[in-house]
Amino acid sequence: MSGTVFPGFLDAHVHLALIDPAGLASNGIARVLDLGGPHRAPETDADGSGPQTAFAGQFLTTPGGYPARQGWTPAGSVCEVARATDAAAAVDRQLAAGASVIKVTLNTAAGPVLPGDVLAAIVARAHERGVLVVAHAEGAGQAGDAYAAGVDVLAHTPFDERLDDDLIAAMAGRMTWISTLDIHGWGRPTDDFARASDNLRRFHAAGGQVLYGTDLGNGPLPVGLNRRELDALLACGLSPGELLRALTRDSIGRFPGALPRTGAGLPATVIPGERPGDPGDFTRWLCTARVVPAADAGEVGHHGSLPHQPFETEETR
Repeated sequence: MSGTVFPGFLDAHVHLALIDPAGLASNGIARVLDLGGPHRAPETDADGSGPQTAFAGQFLTTPGGYPARQGWTPAGSVCEVARATDAAAAVDRQLAAGASVIKVTLNTAAGPVLPGDVLAAIVARAHERGVLVVAHAEGAGQAGDAYAAGVDVLAHTPFDERLDDDLIAAMAGRMTWISTLDIHGWGRPTDDFARASDNLRRFHAAGGQVLYGTDLGNGPLPVGLNRRELDALLACGLSPGELLRALTRDSIGRFPGALPRTGAGLPATVIPGERPGDPGDFTRWLCTARVVPAADAGEVGHHGSLPHQPFETEETR
């Protein structure tokens, strides 16, 4: 069989309670980070082909905050944190259920948000326990407040305001952003998509780490690799190699356990045929990917990179 083997491609923002994940493996996604929903166990399909799952557990929010009042929110998805003294127990509850990250919501467009002292207490407890904090930041100033509180990851590229260059540069030095560009219009031009793309372009140019993620479960998104998301990332200045790194990372900063692992004995993502020389065909080629069990990966022609090796081979530059 001719093709290229990569560490399992990751969608770093999904909601498994809102989708049927059966099509992920056949459409290239081997690993997912479930960023908010009822408590669930990490899992892999019975045949070992994926998706491997890491998760955040419940959304931590202030009483009545997002998404407690949204009609789409599955029962048991929200943990309301009223006081700073409640923060440690809320974080510990998620970790006891198997969470590898903590998710907080800061969405002034949909209701009240966590007060600063409560947010700081959540971040402090998560870091004390060795896990990172991901924030949904929406509304004027919320992305900046998340950064100031020590949040590690933004679940969405900021989309409802243009961040100033100094804040972008500061964030690029410490934070990771998950892309989720295509949710803003699903291929149709919108102001939110334009603002998000502009913010991400400048964040990436400043050296910020970007993860591929779609917010799967939010609107008409394909189950599997999303070519519109991939094309949008290239349009924001990522090179093909950087796009592959956004799909194959297995750690975030100083938190190696946040994402599902890659490596020997784990499912891999395989793309048939040779990588096209024309950049215009690159995302089309990526979207022919599928997941195979680790035992079958060796039958494919060559590796785009070896698990846990720097992505500096010819295939990923």
